[in-house]
Amino acid sequence: MNSPILSPLPVDPLDSSMGALLVDAGKLTLEGAERALRMQKDLGIRFGEAAVRLGLVSEDDVQEALARQFAYPYLPKGQANLSPRLVAAYEPFSPQVESLRAIRSQLMLRWFARGHRALAVLGADPEDGAALFAANLAVVFSQLGEQTLLVDANLRAPRQHEVFGLRARQGLSDLLAGRADLDVVLRVGGFVDLSVLPAGTLPPNPQELLSRDTFRTLDASLASRYDVVLYDLAPFGAGADALAVAARAGGVLLAVHKDHTRVAQLARMAEQLAEAGAEVVGAVVMEF
Repeated sequence: MNSPILSPLPVDPLDSSMGALLVDAGKLTLEGAERALRMQKDLGIRFGEAAVRLGLVSEDDVQEALARQFAYPYLPKGQANLSPRLVAAYEPFSPQVESLRAIRSQLMLRWFARGHRALAVLGADPEDGAALFAANLAVVFSQLGEQTLLVDANLRAPRQHEVFGLRARQGLSDLLAGRADLDVVLRVGGFVDLSVLPAGTLPPNPQELLSRDTFRTLDASLASRYDVVLYDLAPFGAGADALAVAARAGGVLLAVHKDHTRVAQLARMAEQLAEAGAEVVGAVVMEF
C-alpha cells in the first residue's frame, strides 16, 4: 500500500488579534503580518508597535484596531458624514476628548449616580459652542456603553442634524404637537449606543410648545428608555425656552466661552435656572 501524501496544515501567522484586525481591515497583508510577528518575537514588543516600526501601518491604524478590540467605537477620519468638529467621534485619543471624558466622569458621579437620567446643556449665546459640546459629550457617554439620546431642543436654530449629518424632517417639535411618534429618533451610524432626536419642524411658538405637559410626559418616557438623555438648548439669550426644558430635565450644565461669557451673565443664568427649579450641576469653560 502506498503511503498517503500528507500536506502540511495551513498555518495562520496571526497569533495576534491585533494582526487579524489589521488584515481584516485591509491595512496589512499576510506577508506583512509575518514580518511584524517576527519582529514582535525578536524584540519582545507589541505587534502594533512592530508593524509601525516596519512602516507597514500607521499609528492611526493601530489605534483603530485597538478600539475594535476593546469595543470602543469611533470613526476613522473622512468616514461618514459627521461634522469634522465632532472630535469624540474622529479623534478619541486627543487631549480635547480626554477632557471630555473627565467631564463625563464628574457628571456620572455628581449627577447620574444620584438616579437622574436627563441633563440639559446651555450656553449664553450662539457663539458659546454649547451645541457642539453637547454633541461631543453624547458621543463619549455612548462610548462608555451608556444608551445615550441627544435631544435637539433648540427649536429656533437647531444644529444637531447638521453635526450628525441627518436629513430628518420631523423631530421633537412634531412629537410635542402630536404629529409624530418616537420613530423620529434616529440611530447614529457607527455608534450602537447613540441616538439623536432632531428638532424637527421649526414651530412659530417654541416656548409654548416646550412648556406643555406633553413635554413632561415625553421626558419621562425618554428617561425610561435611555441611560443618559442630553438636551441641547437654545441659547439663554434667545428667550425662555431653555428655562422650560431645564426645569423638566432637572439639571443643567452651563457651557461658558472663555473671554466671551461675562461673569454677570453667568450669575443671571444660574439665578433664573434655580428659580425655574433646575439645578446647575456645573460649568464648562471652552476655548476655541
